[in-house]
Amino acid sequence: MGMKVSTQSLSAAQILICGATIVTLSMGVRHGFGLWLQPITQAQEWNRETYSLAMAIQNLSWGFFGIFAGMAADRFGAFRVLMGGALLYALGLFGMATASTPFLFSLTAGVLIGAAQAGTTYAVIYGVIGRNISADKRSWAMGVAAAAGSFGQFLMVPIEGQLIYQFGWQNALIMLSIAVLLILPLAYGLREPAFRGGAAPVREQTILQALREAARYPSFQLLMAGYFVCGFQVVFIGVHMPSYLRDHDFPPHVASYALALIGLFNVVGTYAAGVLGQKLAKRKILAAIYMGRAVVISVFLAAPLTPTSVYIFSAVMGVLWLSTVPPTNAIVAGIFGVQHLSMLGGFVFFSHQIGSFLGVWLGGFLYDATGNYDVVWGIAIALGIAAALLNLPIKENSITRAPAAASAA
Repeated sequence: MGMKVSTQSLSAAQILICGATIVTLSMGVRHGFGLWLQPITQAQEWNRETYSLAMAIQNLSWGFFGIFAGMAADRFGAFRVLMGGALLYALGLFGMATASTPFLFSLTAGVLIGAAQAGTTYAVIYGVIGRNISADKRSWAMGVAAAAGSFGQFLMVPIEGQLIYQFGWQNALIMLSIAVLLILPLAYGLREPAFRGGAAPVREQTILQALREAARYPSFQLLMAGYFVCGFQVVFIGVHMPSYLRDHDFPPHVASYALALIGLFNVVGTYAAGVLGQKLAKRKILAAIYMGRAVVISVFLAAPLTPTSVYIFSAVMGVLWLSTVPPTNAIVAGIFGVQHLSMLGGFVFFSHQIGSFLGVWLGGFLYDATGNYDVVWGIAIALGIAAALLNLPIKENSITRAPAAASAA
């Protein structure tokens, strides 16, 4: 129990190198799933809604299991959760390659990979950052970790496109299932001394008290509503953009480059959001990001569709892509503290993933119903405006708790 005071024993460099590399791998693989939509649906003779439903289930599974991965990481440390997540990821990717029915595909590509992502991405890594890096550098550090996920997209998506082209879609997935096992040794670098031996730090609140407090807090509700929109927009674009471009007779490499550009410019956007979060009101940063997305999508749809317009859209959208992540999580930490940060971050992210479910599923459903993506693009614009307005009233200051009234909060 004497080790629990060594909250700073993991250096910022160690946390960011190990954590950022894990996020690079986990998010990099995930961002490329749009490239498999056409190869798999054509090989299996499925429609786009079948694939979209599995991806929608994946996002919902990620959000749902993220809550429990967060609870486990807060209670037992990130190391154990990351280990389990890596093994599930490998199993899910192998299952995705070998699934022969829509049900098995939804189970592996959907439920298993979603659960794996819950244990290997932001909520878990941000918990380590929150517990080990001081508040004056926290937003910056979260920006660095988010930028790593963006770099993973830039790095991994073209590689995934090449693997599919050279080895076929099934072999590409099996290769990735082996690659994600690299998370196992990286997780070892995130063993926090306070959790070694199964001990957890002493907490002022129980899980239930922390949940009750957050659920009743209006700013937490507004933050969740905004994050819902974030999920809807980015997953719709990420999964359906390649097919949208193929429908307009663009060669496959345009989609790969577009997704890679989103990832590259998202490195800039997420890092900038983390840095700005140390200086500006985070709610205003979020409002600007959501409004910016609505404007960028509107201009993209109004302009002539060319490879140049696609690349410009991808670059500008990339700056706004996951730049919501550092300020959102920093607001949660600022309001409620870091004791239950992974869990509360998981709850906010669950809202994000409900939006992701609807974005990716509606993309496929409305495409099959109407023959195009026009309605979903329109929904994405309207939601962006709504999210900008919802974030402005958020109060970022630390919640005040009566010492003896924590249980009544």
